[in-house]
Amino acid sequence: MTAVTSTQATGSGSGSDPGSPVARPARPLGPRLAGGAAQLFMVAMTLLWVTPIVFALYVALRPITETNKLGYVSLPHHLTLSNFVDAWTQSDMWKFFLNSVWVTVPAVLLTLFLASCVAYVVSRLNLAFNIPLLILFTAGNLLPQQVIITPLYRIYLAAHIYNTYAGLILINLSFQLGFCVFVLSNYMKTVPTEIDEAALLDGASLWTRYWRVILPLCRPALAALATLLTTWIYNDFFWAITLISTGDKRPVTSALANLQGQFVSNQNMIAAAALIAAIPTLVVYVLLQKQFIAGLSLGSSKG
Repeated sequence: MTAVTSTQATGSGSGSDPGSPVARPARPLGPRLAGGAAQLFMVAMTLLWVTPIVFALYVALRPITETNKLGYVSLPHHLTLSNFVDAWTQSDMWKFFLNSVWVTVPAVLLTLFLASCVAYVVSRLNLAFNIPLLILFTAGNLLPQQVIITPLYRIYLAAHIYNTYAGLILINLSFQLGFCVFVLSNYMKTVPTEIDEAALLDGASLWTRYWRVILPLCRPALAALATLLTTWIYNDFFWAITLISTGDKRPVTSALANLQGQFVSNQNMIAAAALIAAIPTLVVYVLLQKQFIAGLSLGSSKG
């Protein structure tokens, strides 16, 4: 009895009761400092990224007379939307928006189609030149665009595609194709080969396996690339200002340069026009947001 009693007392004193709280070890100070520093860095980068946009919106909402009197860095007396109205009506921005549509939409669709075709060949077919072909397409992104201005200008003049939408679409297609081939080929490699083999046993042709089997499975990656391509091609300034000489044919981003020369004293209107020009890319991202995030997450977790 004495031994049992002492054993029970020892057991109760050792803290083995399931209901008693268990002391957890304190978290080391190093990881907590690292986590706090990471959060502080992200907050700082967010503020650094948002500040120019907020300032542009602030300038666009102020009347030009008030800005000329008080300066850009001053408290506003009243805000107005007249700069947005004037930027839309006086500069004919709707025409430049249409110019951007004629360039961006065909360039994005052609780039995704051709890149998916090459990526399917590189990733799903066992050919001897798969790796050299992938390297060739990827190496095109390493070439600085400024290097080929002079020969490209002469080629465009000889081919009679200078100052045309077709020429602008072609150059955007050429420089964006390599990146899309690289991304889509890596994504297609994550799709099980058994799917191709099953379709082949059912008598599916090469085109059928590409168009009806693999391409629908790559929808998240295609949506992510479509979002990126739309942003890059729509916001392109270098090629639009180089290969389009007529102001009426220029896309909306390069047309802002014309606005700068025409309304050089009204920076508030220019800020409003720049914000209007950014709306289509925001709309595209909102429409493809789920597919864009899914493409990024799936691509990083597979393989």
